[in-house]
Amino acid sequence: MSPFGIASSLFSLVKSIGSDSSPQSSPKASGHIVVQGKEDFSSSLALQVAGLQAQSVNTLLGSVFSGNKGTSNIDFLGQLAGAQGSSNDPLSLLGLSNGTTGLSTNGRNRSLFDPESAYRMMSVINTDDVTYKAQFSEMSVMKTEVAGLQQAGQTLDGVSAAMDNQSIKTQLQSFAEQYNAWIARFDGTVKGNGLLAGTQAAEISLYELDQSVKNIFNGAKDGFHGMRDLGLSIDPNSRLATLDASQLDAALASNKSGAINAIHEFGANFARSAELLNSANNFIPNRLGNLDRVIHYIDSNKSSLQAEFGLGDPARLSPQVAKALAAYNQILKT
Repeated sequence: MSPFGIASSLFSLVKSIGSDSSPQSSPKASGHIVVQGKEDFSSSLALQVAGLQAQSVNTLLGSVFSGNKGTSNIDFLGQLAGAQGSSNDPLSLLGLSNGTTGLSTNGRNRSLFDPESAYRMMSVINTDDVTYKAQFSEMSVMKTEVAGLQQAGQTLDGVSAAMDNQSIKTQLQSFAEQYNAWIARFDGTVKGNGLLAGTQAAEISLYELDQSVKNIFNGAKDGFHGMRDLGLSIDPNSRLATLDASQLDAALASNKSGAINAIHEFGANFARSAELLNSANNFIPNRLGNLDRVIHYIDSNKSSLQAEFGLGDPARLSPQVAKALAAYNQILKT
């Protein structure tokens, strides 16, 4: 395949991996449904490359047509298709490539009609290459943390009427601390300019588990309005879970069996929400699979892309990307 064909396949792959979402949804008992949607997995790459391609090709076509007054668009496209069938390199017809000239000392392919646009395109690919790897590392950590939260929810099934109030408090406090560690680890990564900002799989994971804690239907059959009636709630400012021990004591004193039922129901629904996020063909595995595919595609074809379009500028790594990229490289060694 020609470098142009490789690049076209890469752009198609990058656009296609935008649908990391899944038709699966969280249990109805959680009081909400995760909505299927699509995210632009690499808007930067897709938009910039599309602009560069359109700009260069339109200029070239205009030049060809102006120099060949008797050639129609259809005739010209036929020639282009014929060239692709014979040499598998339609760029040669447009004067974009001769397949023989090496790169200049500054990393440009001077045989191209517009070497600077091609160089900038390769710079985008270089940057997204390391970004995808860093995101893969972060999403892998998120997958592990979600599995841990699933276990934390399941542990609440061990709360029983035989336990004293202090032991029940300890169980709920332990859950709250694990949940807060999850928020501390990923809230900044997903919000603002974080590495996973705009990543639907990560955003949905934070939202889903937050809503699971807030769900007012847990314990409804026993007269409770969710875990907030037992003292466990989410602070609207910090997004952290807090446990009001006095409110929990009051709930246990008035209706201990009902409070325990509510805790069991909450734990099961929370664990189910976490399980769905990590389940096959759902948000987190889909994102990881899509990242893995585009990473390996770029790695397999990067030398061909650089030979055709130039070396591009090396990626500039933020501290967050550099740290996650180092973790990704460590994964490869194990």
